[in-house]
Amino acid sequence: MILTTSPTFATIGATPGRLRGAGYELVRATDPGQGAYLRALPIADYLVAGLLPVTAETLAAGPNLRGVLKHGVGTDSIDIDAATSAGIPVTSTPGANSRAVAEMALGAIFALSRNVVAGHLSVISGGWERRRGREIAGTTLGILGFGRIGQRLARIAGGVGMRVVAHDPFPDTAAAEDLGVTLAPFADTLRQADFLSLHLAGGSATRHLIDAAALAAMKPGSALLNFARGSLVDLDALAAALRSGHLVGAAIDAYPVEPPDPGNPIFAAPNLLFSPHSGADTVQSIERMSDMVFEDIQAIAGNGMPPRALNAEALGARAEPRRSGNANPFER
Repeated sequence: MILTTSPTFATIGATPGRLRGAGYELVRATDPGQGAYLRALPIADYLVAGLLPVTAETLAAGPNLRGVLKHGVGTDSIDIDAATSAGIPVTSTPGANSRAVAEMALGAIFALSRNVVAGHLSVISGGWERRRGREIAGTTLGILGFGRIGQRLARIAGGVGMRVVAHDPFPDTAAAEDLGVTLAPFADTLRQADFLSLHLAGGSATRHLIDAAALAAMKPGSALLNFARGSLVDLDALAAALRSGHLVGAAIDAYPVEPPDPGNPIFAAPNLLFSPHSGADTVQSIERMSDMVFEDIQAIAGNGMPPRALNAEALGARAEPRRSGNANPFER
């Protein structure tokens, strides 16, 4: 039996039929207090994780678990060490949502640069306020985290005439050269960017990486985009930077607590574009992630180690070479 806390796993494409054909029962429960979750976890063979944390306590309550499979990329909400201690492989779906997230980030850049939200609100309220925007060709996009998503964004941003500068502690110099991207230190990336886009993993190593000091170091009149993890940005500091006019806008898709508290000061700040952590939510991305999870379940069911297992070496097995891992907080 498969328990999933993802609202989108196996909802479209071929995966639902493949699961039925393989004889799997699928239980979906997105609330850990939900009766279905509490009943299914003790007997589940596989846990397909969405955004809900998978802790040592979760694993202890699932004594029959043979695998924890992330329906997505970021695994900062999964206690991989605890899973390893329990002999449970943990997988993710690297690259499956790269195009979706990159396209949404570029869309946010267009929306912010041309005041799309303000124009929409003006028209539907009976107004006709026309605001001057700016063309994005010739502006500089700064990318923090030059992995799969960052590289995809760099490619499509270059296609519309943006100059791209990126920072990553483990830089892919070959990809940067191929894409015409300038690799730079963290501080230089903040200083040069007209639009700064975050593509990093969460966790203690990157919590509030974008704090008041980092925001102050950004170019006056620039904008921030976070389509990664909510813990990366100090929202109080961001609200202050927007109110002061130092930043001219921001696009936020991920929050420290989800759903966020509507009373948070960030929602009263000007020039913001919000979305409900939906950067990866395209038909194609969901299909790719679901297919990869199914393949990994089948590998475990056949007493094998999935090639995308993040803790294969710790479990004494071989996995495909990975550029990412817990030591690198910059998301791939």
